[in-house]
Amino acid sequence: MTEILGYAFMQRALCAGVLIGAVCAMIGVYVVLKGLSFIGAGIAHASFGGVALGFLVGVNPVLTAVVFCLATAWGIGLVARKGQVKEDTAVGVFFASTMALGILFIGLMQGYNVDLFGYLFGSILAVTEQDLWITLGLGMGVLIVVGLFFKELVFVTFDPEMAEVTGVPAGKVYFLLISLIALTVVLSIKVVGIVLVSALIVTPAAAAYQLTEDFQWMMVLAVLIGVGSAVGGLLLSYPLNTASGATIVLLATSIFFIAGMVSPRRR
Repeated sequence: MTEILGYAFMQRALCAGVLIGAVCAMIGVYVVLKGLSFIGAGIAHASFGGVALGFLVGVNPVLTAVVFCLATAWGIGLVARKGQVKEDTAVGVFFASTMALGILFIGLMQGYNVDLFGYLFGSILAVTEQDLWITLGLGMGVLIVVGLFFKELVFVTFDPEMAEVTGVPAGKVYFLLISLIALTVVLSIKVVGIVLVSALIVTPAAAAYQLTEDFQWMMVLAVLIGVGSAVGGLLLSYPLNTASGATIVLLATSIFFIAGMVSPRRR
């Protein structure tokens, strides 16, 4: 086990896992408390269209995924806030259409692209130095914005009506939050894949929610669980010879069930 830590690809994978585990867990706390899990899943699947477009036109897939995910998040938010349809319906529409676009773009490509399907199912061991720098940039950007607007995000998460009355622009903060979800999805798809990224956002926060009702402690526990799942799943996947992304998510899920069994809420 220790000898593999000397390889550069494993060191990059561990760095990416720690950063993504922390960012996903932190944003996941807002997602769980605000009830935005379905939006997170919809944005995650929307990234498939962005990644496929990137490969089609020869642009870095992460950049096109950022555009796609932000556009999807804002589209869902606008449709839901205008009251045209319910939020879950808007997610369903954008979920299906962006996936269809991804399939259309794949059909326009010549031949089979292994890298594209690496984004679909995750490939943390294939993270390059460029991927790591992009992940670091996006991740630090998300963390800085959360730090700057921490009070506003908490206020809108728990009581958006009161936030609006007291002068906090709840609508703008809501769009800021779903934009952060979109960026978190993009920086995570290389590690656990489009299929599993929403689980990495929701599960650590849901596990922490089982253990405490204090917001700050929930944030701390979620980050610890997220980072622990990323690092532990990566290290376990080596001797088990299993897919790293799937192992990370399954470890986080196991922690969730254990947290549920020992949860103070059961008493």
